[in-house]
Amino acid sequence: MRNERAAELVRKHTQAMLEYRRHIHAHPELSHEEKETAAYIAAKLREMGLEPKEGVGGYGVTALIEGTGEGKCLGLRADFDALPIVEETGLPFCSQNPGVMHACGHDTHAAMLLGEALVLNEMRDAFRGRIKLVFQPAEEDAADCGAKKMIADGVLEDPHVDGMFAQHVAPDLPTGKVAVRTGAMSASSDRFFITIRGKNSHGSRPEDGIDAIVIAAQVVSALQTIVSRNVGPLDSTVVTVGTIRGGRRYNVIADEVVMEGTCRNLDPKVRDTMEGRIGAIVKGVAESMGGSGELKYLRCYSPTINDPGMFGIVKDAVVDVLGPEGLVIPESSNLGGEDFSYFCEKVPCAFYFLGSTEPGQPYYPVHSGHMIPDEAALSLGMEVMVNAALTFLNS
Repeated sequence: MRNERAAELVRKHTQAMLEYRRHIHAHPELSHEEKETAAYIAAKLREMGLEPKEGVGGYGVTALIEGTGEGKCLGLRADFDALPIVEETGLPFCSQNPGVMHACGHDTHAAMLLGEALVLNEMRDAFRGRIKLVFQPAEEDAADCGAKKMIADGVLEDPHVDGMFAQHVAPDLPTGKVAVRTGAMSASSDRFFITIRGKNSHGSRPEDGIDAIVIAAQVVSALQTIVSRNVGPLDSTVVTVGTIRGGRRYNVIADEVVMEGTCRNLDPKVRDTMEGRIGAIVKGVAESMGGSGELKYLRCYSPTINDPGMFGIVKDAVVDVLGPEGLVIPESSNLGGEDFSYFCEKVPCAFYFLGSTEPGQPYYPVHSGHMIPDEAALSLGMEVMVNAALTFLNS
């Protein structure tokens, strides 16, 4: 059944939550640079009468809400870094930091957690134990992510965290829907760097050089055969080259090209296959064309695995708030990467996707300069999270 007290408090604090969201959206900061956002979050927590701890694993911020009596400790996590993307939404509160945008919705995550803090702080008498608010920086930096740093800095201790929840806006789902499943919710996310080396020559005399750009083009094409020919058709995997840089002048054969990309999958064996095959292709193609190739492969995020019991709590909270029609249980996992996976490796967790596009309206995906989450979805996300938190602590 719907918790009417929680629902009323969510309505009471929705406007404050939206103001938090608009402020954070207008002042985005990149990973490891979130100094002002962290200070803003800490200030709002102090206004609630809480005592935030700053500088946890970088610019991370935490705070405790004490319930009545002894009990478990639940972590609620939200990320708050932005992306190097030019905003094209036209919102009245659009980014004031040129070339930086909250294009993944982390502004909404942080705002919802602040809103949940307002609600749960007024409901201290309704739960036992403690709630640890975890505001995490640097989720977007797969090679040096904030989750790992906060864990290393002791965020899961003092007091020990017994379980965690987190949510992510999902513009591919309409407002009023929540997607959650047991097991893998998102994929491993690895990062690779490829360097192709050739030999300079004048553009009019290609026979005197070794064209690194031509080699790189062949490597990019060959990498796509890994998915179609080295991985089973029922195994989900993606290999993407996202950047390519090479050459100094239009009439000079380039002697070096540097590429960066990502590899996503759900199976550890497939993960091993991808790393080995990418390395073999880079080396083999480059050497066959007279050059050389080097691969640096970083294993970053693990798959985000939902604990069955925590999944059940979220599922029930979604049905209580949105009705059975609001619950979506995907048949397969999302191949996006998420550093919440590191929390999932330490304690039982559940991560879910909050539908955030107004029904009937077209949507822009995350990491798009046009992405605008429907603000009507955010109060629903608050209420689902509050209900899940209460169930966890009182069970």
